[in-house]
Amino acid sequence: MAGSRDWTLDGSAGQLAARTWEGDGDPRFVALLAHGYGEHVGRYEHVAAALVARGAVVHAVDHRGHGRSEGERVLFTDVEEVVDDLHAVDERARAEHPGLPVVLIGHSMGGLISARYAQRYGDTLAALVLSGPVVGAFGTADALLALPEIPDVPLDSGTLSRDPAVGAAYEADPLVWHGPFKRPMLEAWQRALAAIEAGPDLGDLPLLWVHGADDQLVPVEGSRSGIAHLGGGRHEERIYPGARHEVFNETNADEVLADVTSFLDGALAGRG
Repeated sequence: MAGSRDWTLDGSAGQLAARTWEGDGDPRFVALLAHGYGEHVGRYEHVAAALVARGAVVHAVDHRGHGRSEGERVLFTDVEEVVDDLHAVDERARAEHPGLPVVLIGHSMGGLISARYAQRYGDTLAALVLSGPVVGAFGTADALLALPEIPDVPLDSGTLSRDPAVGAAYEADPLVWHGPFKRPMLEAWQRALAAIEAGPDLGDLPLLWVHGADDQLVPVEGSRSGIAHLGGGRHEERIYPGARHEVFNETNADEVLADVTSFLDGALAGRG
């Protein structure tokens, strides 16, 4: 049974809200979670519970401008600073649990942040999981930035999951951003994508890529080139037929979580 506690830390541009989930026994590894655009760590309770059940202590932070963290909503202009924020959470986790291996799981925009994190700090990680990650080619940013004005159109919640309850909960969540993209944010993503492409592959770091085959927000083929660069052909991948963007919230979420925890078990065993 996972219990949670909320805490705060000073980020690169204001106070950040963080959460830790842990079980009753001694953990065997640390898991860091990086959430996606417009959302917050509270949408990952079931993911954290699955990880805690496999022996993790889980740490996550609402990125700058998201959830309960400070900052203009859904806006940062430098992904590197958000990586710095995540690293501060990592350091806190390691101080609390010295000697435990650390894995990183990032979804969508959190996948972009996690990929860059792994390029900078991959030698400190035991494994990396990227879910529907914004890596490689992301045509949505290109198309929106080409417009003279970005349309004030909210995200279509039906693109998240085949389960309509997921979309309904998303729309009713007051901590979720329900407005349009902001140009400086998309420009920051483009710079980060270029930095990832210009940066190193991840060497022998175990990498799992999970993605919905019917993901309309971050299409599979756009991410594939970024994964190929990061993984150098050594990565594992699971592409789920019919699944949409949020595979952790899909109708086959139990399968996805089982695949992720099994991969992490193998990666951790391989360290011994």
